[in-house]
Amino acid sequence: MSTPINPLGTTPTTSTLVTSIATLVTNDHHSCAAAEDTPLGLVRDAAVVIEGDRIAWVGTESEAPATDGRVDAGGRALLPGFVDSHSHLLFGGDRTEEFSARMSGRPYSAGGIRTTVEATRAATDEQLAATLARHVREALRQGTTTLETKSGYGLTVEDEARALRIADSHVDEATYLGAHVVPPEYAGDPDGYVDLVTGPMLAACARYARWVDVFCERGAFDGDQARAVLTAGIAHGLVPRVHANQLGPGPGVRLAVELDAASADHCTHLSDADVDALANSRTVATLLPGCEFSTRSPYPDARRLLDAGVTVALSTDCNPGSSYTSSMPFCVAVAVREMGMTPDEAVWSATAGGAAALRRIDIGRITPGARADLVLLDAPSHVHLAYRPGVPLVAAVWQRGARVL
Repeated sequence: MSTPINPLGTTPTTSTLVTSIATLVTNDHHSCAAAEDTPLGLVRDAAVVIEGDRIAWVGTESEAPATDGRVDAGGRALLPGFVDSHSHLLFGGDRTEEFSARMSGRPYSAGGIRTTVEATRAATDEQLAATLARHVREALRQGTTTLETKSGYGLTVEDEARALRIADSHVDEATYLGAHVVPPEYAGDPDGYVDLVTGPMLAACARYARWVDVFCERGAFDGDQARAVLTAGIAHGLVPRVHANQLGPGPGVRLAVELDAASADHCTHLSDADVDALANSRTVATLLPGCEFSTRSPYPDARRLLDAGVTVALSTDCNPGSSYTSSMPFCVAVAVREMGMTPDEAVWSATAGGAAALRRIDIGRITPGARADLVLLDAPSHVHLAYRPGVPLVAAVWQRGARVL
């Protein structure tokens, strides 16, 4: 008896063979003999076997093993689920008026965050959870299967802790960002606020987070303050990441490298020393093109970083002020058009690069043993993500082996 074919079906089976894949992005050319010797590890005329929540086999369709069920990909491209390693989804209200004013000529600054702080403090737990869940669903429809999000819009012990408590039940990765900006009640005592962030607030938040972050920037926290925040987080078992060099030159990137941060995020204004430091470290440069798009700011030079050997990730920076997009495909297209990346580099950075920024090897790739997070495009090649910007190309999504779209 032949194996039943279930075109894009949803019936769960013990093992499922996805066939008729025109182009498979594995992100690991070592895992399959048929994979091209490139970072994307492309396999043509490919097939994939899913067992439970994991990838069990990868190869050409002609060599595929027998399975309990089958899904026909219809000659389309299959990619790892996108890994969005930088977002700010725990907030109240929006900043439509600020965006409109900015589009009329007002420059972006860190101070606008305080508008969201006021709305977030006024929101109920239920409202914050509903907003977060809505954005998680929105991202999933666009192929994002792993999502990091941060606190940072409460800036009190109670509000930061509740944000992370809510995040812990909705996303894979939660980040403590008490050091986003200095809140109004501490405007005259920023060092006193740092003491709060590194003391009672950290103690209340650390149990819900894996990461500690700081906005090391003019208008936010200087290098000494950022160091205090990050080292306190490390002492509580959190791993550092840094908002670095977004609005101008500064110490953020070198501090990230010094403290072995998983990621330095933004990286728009870099010196040669900054680039060299990143290239000689395992700190990932996470670039956030949605932010520059939304603020009409200069884009980071991805080409400079890649040519120097820096590991680059792409992420949305989804937040209500400076990058209100949850679309990783959009970020891929902008990175190719505006930041000097090739389509292959941008897709790798949006998948395996994001996984590297989260220090995870179980996601961002389609290899045996990896988590079965897959995105099927309504196109024969991953290049269409940049070639057809703005077009909803995501045809199907699997998360942990289950068809969710």
